[in-house]
Amino acid sequence: MKNKIQLFVYDFDGVFTNNKVFVDENGKESVICNKSDGLAVDLIRKLGYKQIILSSEKNNVVLRRAEKLKLEAYNRVSNKLKFLKKYLAEQNLKFENVAYVGNDINDEEAMKECAHVFCPIDSYKSILEISDEIIPVKGGDGVIRYIAEKLNNI
Repeated sequence: MKNKIQLFVYDFDGVFTNNKVFVDENGKESVICNKSDGLAVDLIRKLGYKQIILSSEKNNVVLRRAEKLKLEAYNRVSNKLKFLKKYLAEQNLKFENVAYVGNDINDEEAMKECAHVFCPIDSYKSILEISDEIIPVKGGDGVIRYIAEKLNNI
């Protein structure tokens, strides 16, 4: 696995977060992210892997978190497979070199094209069924950290 992966693609909600949102009386939304995942992103970067966040979320909280983690991020993506095909062509990468970490049906089409597919244990049923590995933690509880530790032990 390790030698073939060149790019990790992460969904945001349900991977970096517990898939829940706080909404205040003004409609402003916020989420909780796991700090250990932030550390893990840096560990994975140091191992030489490219990483991006690909989210259908409209809230720019995705971009703010990615900015802090020094990750490329794309939000408001309605068709993740179409976006990823274009992105990979621009980066001269192939699906066989992509590891995708997702949790819900909006990731499914893109996940089916990738060579390596992972999901948190609390993912939607159809995502659990297509995943190569079910990460034994829930979304927002250290999903990326688990991957970093696995990469460091291979």
